[in-house]
Amino acid sequence: MKKLDEKDPTPRGELQLRVVAQPKDTNTNGDISGGWLVTHMDMAASIAASRLAHGRTTTMAIGEMSFVRPVRVGSVICCYTRILGMGRSSIRIGVEVWCRMPEDEERQKVTESEFVYVAIDDKRRIRALPQPSEGEPLN
Repeated sequence: MKKLDEKDPTPRGELQLRVVAQPKDTNTNGDISGGWLVTHMDMAASIAASRLAHGRTTTMAIGEMSFVRPVRVGSVICCYTRILGMGRSSIRIGVEVWCRMPEDEERQKVTESEFVYVAIDDKRRIRALPQPSEGEPLN
């Protein structure tokens, strides 16, 4: 993960998902569970992948990630996505998680990772992605 405490850190990508962390989402230490965050990152990436694939996709891989700060109950969690690349049937998506307390203006980066999705058909078999039109943005 890149250095997170830059002078003016800003999220990269499109805001894909926003949710408030609830008490039921905590681990035994009272912080928001990392698994809960990964679930929301996967949902955000899935939204982006399905839009690009014009249909059903499934997660194939999740890259390495480190959690650089704990997330408190009540934090607003924002997942940002950006398309990193596309293959014949696969889509690589970068996901960043940022959080802030509702009363705060400052947001802080929590983690980031790369998710790989493949397009699948109704029988859950890998299918080719539709080819974007010339000049059509990926995200």
